[in-house]
Amino acid sequence: MESASLYNVSSSPHVRSSLTTGNVMLDVCLALLPATLFGVWHFGFHAALVILMSIASAVLTEYVFDFITGRENTLKDGSAVVTGLLLALCLPPSVPLYIPYIGAVFAVLVVKNLFGGLGKNFMNPALGGRVFLLLSFGGAMTRYAVDGVSSATPLDTLASGGAANAVQMWTGHAGGVIGCSTAALLIGGLFLWAADGITWHIPVSTLLSFAAFLALFGGEFMTPGMILAQIGGGGIVMAAFFMATDPVTCPVTAPGQIVYGICVGTLSGLFRLFGSSADSVSYAVILSNLLTPLIDEVIVPKPYGFRAGEGVSKPHWSKWLPAAACAVLGTVLVSGLVLGGVSSATRGIIEERRLAENIATYQAVLPEAVSFGFQDGASAAIEALDGGVYGTDFGNAYVNEAVEAKDASGGVIGYLISVTSADGRDGPITLCAGILPDGTLNGIAFTELNETPGIGMVVGEAAFMDQFVGLKADRLTLGAEVDAATGATISSTAVVNAVNAALDFYAAHIQAS
Repeated sequence: MESASLYNVSSSPHVRSSLTTGNVMLDVCLALLPATLFGVWHFGFHAALVILMSIASAVLTEYVFDFITGRENTLKDGSAVVTGLLLALCLPPSVPLYIPYIGAVFAVLVVKNLFGGLGKNFMNPALGGRVFLLLSFGGAMTRYAVDGVSSATPLDTLASGGAANAVQMWTGHAGGVIGCSTAALLIGGLFLWAADGITWHIPVSTLLSFAAFLALFGGEFMTPGMILAQIGGGGIVMAAFFMATDPVTCPVTAPGQIVYGICVGTLSGLFRLFGSSADSVSYAVILSNLLTPLIDEVIVPKPYGFRAGEGVSKPHWSKWLPAAACAVLGTVLVSGLVLGGVSSATRGIIEERRLAENIATYQAVLPEAVSFGFQDGASAAIEALDGGVYGTDFGNAYVNEAVEAKDASGGVIGYLISVTSADGRDGPITLCAGILPDGTLNGIAFTELNETPGIGMVVGEAAFMDQFVGLKADRLTLGAEVDAATGATISSTAVVNAVNAALDFYAAHIQAS
């Protein structure tokens, strides 16, 4: 007698669906297509290379890891492609190609695969890779350039008190990362929602809580137009639709996703207003990723077929965990209120504090000075620059501020002009140039110098700096008036360009007035 075939029949309910991980990832790629195409069109061929390098590195890392560990090939799920594409869209368009390569390898290998692969990572891999790059390669990750011309990001301009065009920020014409077109990201996000790739809970709660935080704690300058500009920059829309909605790292229930979205939006607003970096949404999402297990423990979905009163209850600590979560959020809100009030109340003395912090540098350049104050005409000229590169002949130089120095009798004895050059070998170089009323240089002093010790850092030594004392010229030339520091030509060039920018600014906006 032949044995009957055995079938394993599980209990109901039975759920069948054609939905696969690959289909979901394909929808995400399609949703990101508008922002990707705009980024390539707007920023050019190098942006396309950055995207291709990031995707290729992520896919290759996934394949090699699967091969070495003997795992089934997981490239077909498409998650590596999505990780590479998301990471690339979060990068400046002019970064060297080793940046997307390193970031993609870290995202796929460390953040995802070493924690067990897709479904087991505790944070969004693309954001993990981006934060790793920000911490490891800060200079390259904060240098934004189009066609060789660098400028501050719109968010940096807003953070420094300047104005930015909200329309340009929403369309992506104001500059920033490759995926900077908020309109294109919004179109893609709505497509993803319509395709059932995401629900509305996280995007809506994130954007509403972010806007509410800015409105409550942004002070009198946080007008509706300013809030729209803030939403249009810094990746908050990308985070709301594409990063925070990662199904692996977000809560599973709708109420939990709303709480999670409020955490993302509130932390983004807190960092945006009071943090040291205007572009800090990445940190907000990752911190919220860490809260996901707690949210899922507190906001538990009702089991299928469960009826109240059948003896199933939550752990006793669930009685106080919601209160603890509310206390944490309440602390954040109260902190924001206090910080916002303090910021508004002390806005009038911020300039005095800035002067006090830099007095040691000023006096090192102009020792005879006993008092300092901002020069109104020069300040207006700096504000008119709107955070952009100064001139076309000084490399990537930015004029930060101009200070008037006076002696004990109140007479003006010179001017101090702070300039940052983004062309340093290992990061920005910021210096203060002291200029006498007749245009003679009285010396320079550095307030930011991140060059390599023993190489670029030698420009901060007296042998190099003393060359600028007593020089009087409309423009200095490396190799003529100033000799390059040995083995530090790149750093020396950046310093000379910064000093030339200070001399030009003095002649055009102070001496001529």
